[in-house]
Amino acid sequence: MSAGANDPPPKQRWIEAVDKKAQRRLKAHREARRSLWFGLGMLGLVGWAVAVPTLIGIAVGGWLDRKFPGPPSWTLTFLFLGLGLGCYYAWQWIQRESRNDRSGT
Repeated sequence: MSAGANDPPPKQRWIEAVDKKAQRRLKAHREARRSLWFGLGMLGLVGWAVAVPTLIGIAVGGWLDRKFPGPPSWTLTFLFLGLGLGCYYAWQWIQRESRNDRSGT
């Protein structure tokens, strides 16, 4: 097979191939770095989304236990309500982020 008149010389093709590989490698490195930080940030946000309602539930339950002492433990009740609410918020946030990630926004 002979090279066409418009084909770049072999050295130029080699340089272009190396450049493409280098660009792909740099892009993959940037995306991997972004995903690491994004993952750590998401972990932190999910943690706060669960922790804050749980702590608020404990505070409200403790206050109710002091105001209305009795057999039902308001602290445990509101701890579990806060934990459930926090998990629900975190799940909603993760679902929204994964939809945005798939759509490219």
